[in-house]
Amino acid sequence: MRRTVAVGVAWAAALAATAVPAAAHADEGAAQTASARNRAPHWQLKDTGTPEVRYRGLSAVSRSTAWLAGTGGTVLRTTDGGAHWRNVSPPGTTDLQFRDVEAFDARRAVVLAIGEGEASRVYRTEDGGTTWTESFRNTDARAFYDCVTFFDTRNGLAMSDPVDGKFRILSTRDGGRSWKVLPDKGMPPALPGEAGFAASGQCLVASGPKDVWMATGGAARARVLHSTDRGLTWTATDSPIPAGTSARGVFALAFRDRTHGLAVGGDFNPDQPSPQAAARTTDAGRTWRSATTSPPAYRSGVVWLPYSRSAALAVGPTGTDLTTDAGRTWRTVDTGSYDTVDCTPDLACWAAGEKGRAARLEP
Repeated sequence: MRRTVAVGVAWAAALAATAVPAAAHADEGAAQTASARNRAPHWQLKDTGTPEVRYRGLSAVSRSTAWLAGTGGTVLRTTDGGAHWRNVSPPGTTDLQFRDVEAFDARRAVVLAIGEGEASRVYRTEDGGTTWTESFRNTDARAFYDCVTFFDTRNGLAMSDPVDGKFRILSTRDGGRSWKVLPDKGMPPALPGEAGFAASGQCLVASGPKDVWMATGGAARARVLHSTDRGLTWTATDSPIPAGTSARGVFALAFRDRTHGLAVGGDFNPDQPSPQAAARTTDAGRTWRSATTSPPAYRSGVVWLPYSRSAALAVGPTGTDLTTDAGRTWRTVDTGSYDTVDCTPDLACWAAGEKGRAARLEP
């Protein structure tokens, strides 16, 4: 383990040393690209063969195995590092939008479809996507599920936009085989217009056996809600990331332990500025501080680098940003378009987004 940690720290330092220019995506064969790739870790595109699909759901299991979930009811899986992708989409789901996937290994995974009423569904597979079981279908027209997260292989939660003035929480204790709506007595009232953003599968995240956080926007203030008892009771804290319209707020969260967290977001409209698009907490989300230097534009996904206490990546349609000081400052290291990002214990980071894009961070 000590050697793995040392490699992770060195990897983060190498990534920080050099930014990868836009040419890395514009001209794969250019000398400038080759030179940049020799200097620092970089995103290596992996051909999914699905240019018509946007992947906002991503679950990285290892350097070899990753799952993608996207539009058109599409679910892909690779077990050879992205050299080949198998279409393992649940049958009869082409009208659904999968926005989140949580995989336990190469065979077991849960995917979430978003939308009003019965469009919000959960599917589960135990055989690598050969067969799927629909384990939840929303029957409340007022509910709209955004994200799902797991504490372990059995216990997990999904969140819906507010119903009757409060966010709705769905719970499973059997790995996603069955679900039930939790009581809302411990949920604070939602603000007018407040909702979650189903942009990267990271609006609901867990760390440890009981802690879970929820990101919101669309109201006068962008908030982060925190539960220490697997979703039974919650506290809400304002974040410094601007809100005020339905397109602005906190889009993604990442916690490396139960106290140190990152939040990213902004305004997803491409013609709108996104000042203060990142924030950090060192007290489990009780207080949030703006980054001194934020990403230059809206970001929809964020992840801590493996075994690093200070390095993390944020991604969005206009690029990837890196922090090496636990979210105090960020700088752009790539200009490719990605919506979501995830890393694994064996030092693999994956990203996915529009036009069938999937990539793995290469040394």
